[in-house]
Amino acid sequence: MVASRRLTRPTFVLSSVRSGSTLLRAILNGHSQLHAPHETHLGDIAVEFKSRQVARSMDVFGHTGRELRFLLWDALLSEIVERSGKPYLVNKSPNDLFIRDEIVECWPDARFVFLLRHPGALLRSWRVARPYYDEEQRIDDIVRYTDALEEARRELPGLTVRYEELTREPAAVVKGICDFLDVPWEENMLDYGRSGTESFEPGLGDWMEKIRSGVIQPAVDVTRQVPEQLKPICAAWGYPA
Repeated sequence: MVASRRLTRPTFVLSSVRSGSTLLRAILNGHSQLHAPHETHLGDIAVEFKSRQVARSMDVFGHTGRELRFLLWDALLSEIVERSGKPYLVNKSPNDLFIRDEIVECWPDARFVFLLRHPGALLRSWRVARPYYDEEQRIDDIVRYTDALEEARRELPGLTVRYEELTREPAAVVKGICDFLDVPWEENMLDYGRSGTESFEPGLGDWMEKIRSGVIQPAVDVTRQVPEQLKPICAAWGYPA
């Protein structure tokens, strides 16, 4: 049995790690109709049946463990939105890429924004965020996320946004996102630091000095020395390698 949902038309930002998704969600959270909280890590929220009896009981109700998980997701996110006083949710966690089929099943009316960034820049930023990883592990991580993002773009309808364009022409890019989400453009969204930077914490998204500045800063050019493993996705996304 598929239960009705309380949350309507949620938006999911699908991206790799170190793509600027925290910046984008902070900008969108500045809109009067959009609530974009810190990372929720939905994929790590689980429902467990601890006995055969409860499994049988839920079966009589028509609920599988999967559907109860969806009910929990929906209750959690709808409560967060209601608490914000805004009508629409924007959710972003890079690992949402790996549960996108479940997101679509849970919310058939979900909308998707795909955030791209030069894969070489992703790796450069990942080196800073994960200095204790070896280089092979960092590259493998970026390949895993970027491959999943490209698969998501092929599978799902949505709007593609580039981090470089967002930082270079923020007003034009954010206006396009507002059009896609059917909400009016609000210029003060770009001043994302006005609401404070307390939500920028490790484990909840980006927390480093750049995002804490509260100011949109231009992307850094990283077109040199792209590892061979990242060149195919550079080509797929139209980035120089």
